[in-house]
Amino acid sequence: QVQVVESGGGLVQPGGSLRLSCAASGAMNSIIRMAWYRQAPGKQRELVAKIDNGGTTNYADSVKGRFTISRDNVKNTVYLQMNSLRPEDTAVYYCYADRWNGPGYWGQGTQVTVSS
Repeated sequence: QVQVVESGGGLVQPGGSLRLSCAASGAMNSIIRMAWYRQAPGKQRELVAKIDNGGTTNYADSVKGRFTISRDNVKNTVYLQMNSLRPEDTAVYYCYADRWNGPGYWGQGTQVTVSS
């Protein structure tokens, strides 16, 4: 079992920045990558960024050049640095721990609101 806990959401003005954190604990030896997803009201959950155990990253086109995913393997923590935020980035952001041998684990989500 793996526990995933997000933090760092909040209200920010357009053009501002936020950093989300995702702390994972438990049976981490089954985890092969970590990812951030988001879900806006009335929309499907979408992948924002992911990072595998080797450090390879991938981003949604809508956030490339603005968001950066990184990880601290000692702390088992993944970060999402979000810059140049836009109103359309408003969503609940979820951390996901993907494992090789079954369904992964979701965090409870953290709200990000971009508004003036």
